Amino acid sequence: MNIQIFGTSKCFDTKKAERWFKERRIKFQAVDLVKYGISPGELKSVKNAVGLEELISWKHPDAALLKYLAYDEDKLEKLLENPKLLKTPIVRNGRQATVGYCPQVWERWE
Repeated sequence: MNIQIFGTSKCFDTKKAERWFKERRIKFQAVDLVKYGISPGELKSVKNAVGLEELISWKHPDAALLKYLAYDEDKLEKLLENPKLLKTPIVRNGRQATVGYCPQVWERWE
């Protein structure tokens, strides 16, 4: 298993996800979205797994602007420019991915 957890240091659900994997002694790579962002390839992989709408944190003040973009490619570009618009944590295991705290899905990965 090759787990990556994308999140922010202030995100409560990201901390919960990291704790969930630590408690089960599952190694993971933590990636700070604010500091390092996410690569275009990783973002597309996650989008293919969960869908574009699921990736967006609609609570963010700037997320409303994404509704006015007609094409998914434009929305993805904005998400790459401003990773704070992404809902966290994003947990990847190869081509599988979840957005948010989803231990019931992660259990099936083991």
